[in-house]
Amino acid sequence: MLEVHPRGDRRNPLTGVFATRSPDRPNPLGLHRVRVVEIAAARLKIGPIEALDGTPVVDIKPVLEESADG
Repeated sequence: MLEVHPRGDRRNPLTGVFATRSPDRPNPLGLHRVRVVEIAAARLKIGPIEALDGTPVVDIKPVLEESADG
């Protein structure tokens, strides 16, 4: 599946899966909420994250809404 309706809402137009937060990706990626700690040149320092040191971060998206627990 390479196109999805963003946020599972069929009223939204089909959009490429890599441009959305969809879990229906052809490759397994982790999804973690993190804080941007520092921006320096072309690098972001983030944390905390459940990953091994040096693991690439391939995409960052802003939080759209707060959940009841966080």
